[in-house]
This record gives sequence, structure tokens and C-alpha cells, in this order.
Amino acid sequence: MTDLRQRAKNRPLGKAGIDRQESSEPLRKQIRAYDEESNTISVLDIFRFLCLILIASLGLSYFLTGDSITWGFKPWFTRWSVLVRRLRGPVLLTPSELSLYNGTSPDLPIYISVNHTIYDVSASPHLYGPGGGYSFFAGRDATRAFITGCFQDDLTSDLSGVEEMFIPIEDDDESEAEQGMTRAEKKMRREREMREAKSMVEKQVKHWVQFYEKSHKYFSVGRVVTEDGGKIEENGGKKRELCDEAKKGRPKRSKLREEKEKKAKKKAN
Repeated sequence: MTDLRQRAKNRPLGKAGIDRQESSEPLRKQIRAYDEESNTISVLDIFRFLCLILIASLGLSYFLTGDSITWGFKPWFTRWSVLVRRLRGPVLLTPSELSLYNGTSPDLPIYISVNHTIYDVSASPHLYGPGGGYSFFAGRDATRAFITGCFQDDLTSDLSGVEEMFIPIEDDDESEAEQGMTRAEKKMRREREMREAKSMVEKQVKHWVQFYEKSHKYFSVGRVVTEDGGKIEENGGKKRELCDEAKKGRPKRSKLREEKEKKAKKKAN
């Protein structure tokens, strides 16, 4: 029986067998090609996957927030009014021209300015429009008031002398620590404190600039300029005096010394 099977296996194929083998060869090639393709990831597959992730993210965002498909983020190019302003280019206004954009005219947007950059705050007329809690900011650059908190006296962009609000009042001349310092040491301390105070002013200005820059409701539209394009100077270029509230808030040398001594004792214990 085994010999019969062996002879049948080794028997030459007839014409019909050869034809069947040749006709099945293309099919095997197609199957092999399909298997190879099914094991690879194409660019189209990646694109479909990314689209699926995007659609799922948009849907989940709207489901959770109730009104946004971008998780509450509203880039400037999705807001029509902002897009139109960007296409028109930056707005350049003098202080007198800026004063017209104070919310009293329904045909004009409401502008404020921080550090000479103009921001459109028309999205909050209840705050910056007439009768609003921050209406005194509208139509002007009031950078100084943002720092000092004096909303009656400091509605100006003039920052001259404002660093003094961070410099200690010299009320401790009779103390042993002060009398033990030389004139040169006090001068060096004064210079260091002046640098630190100016740095504090810069940080305060930067804080408010970033507040309006990153806001979803407000956006920058241009800059405040002079008629001749020169530097904006107020108060005749003279150093401006601190408002009363800023003066009251200045640190005192005696208090700083006491705090320093307390920290030293606490550290020693």
C-alpha cells in the first residue's frame, strides 16, 4: 500500500493537472499580496485615525462644556470681529483720538490701553461702558492706575516715579542696625532697592498686559502714538508724585528690620 502511495505521489502530472496548477498561481499571488497589504499601515489609515480622534474630541468637548467644541479655548481666528481687525491691520491712535472710544458712541468699539497697547473690550460694556465699574479705563491709557490702584489721580500712562511705592520709607535712622551702616553701604542698598522696585513695576505691567493678551473676550488692535510718532510724555517729562494711597502702602524700614530679626531668631531656634 505504501508503494502505491509513493508511486501516485511521484507520478507525473497530466495536462489537466498542469493547467489547474497554472490557473491557481495568480490567485495565490493575489492572496499573498493582500496579506502583505493587510499587515502594513498606510498614510490613509493614519489620516482616518486622526480624523476619528478629532471628531471624538470635538464631540466630547461639546458634551462636557455645553457650548464649545474646542474645550473653551477660543483662538482669535475663530472670532469674526477679531479676524476682521487683524486683516485691516493695527489701529494707530493718538491719546485724543483714543478718548473717543470710551463707550459713549454706539458706533464705536470700547478701547482701553495698557503700556501703549490698545485693547478692544467691547465684549464687556457693563464693565467698561458708561456706568460700568471700570468705565474710567475706557478711552485712555491708564497703566499707572493699574499699578498704584489710584483710579482718580493716576489715569495716565506716565510711570515716572511709580517705583517709589516699592522703596522703603526711612523711619529707622536711630536704630543700632542703621547707625552701624556706612554711607557707602546705604548708597549701595538704595541702588539695589531701586533696581528691585523698577523690576516690580515691570512685573506689574507685564501681568496686566498678559491678562488682556490671553483673555478670550478682549484682544489687541493697535498702539497709542503721538502726532509726530515720538515718545509719549505726560506731566511735561517731570517726575510724577505718588498718589496718597500709594504713599500709604510703602513699606517702612523699621518694619522690614523687625521682620528680618524675627526670621533670624526663628531660623536660629
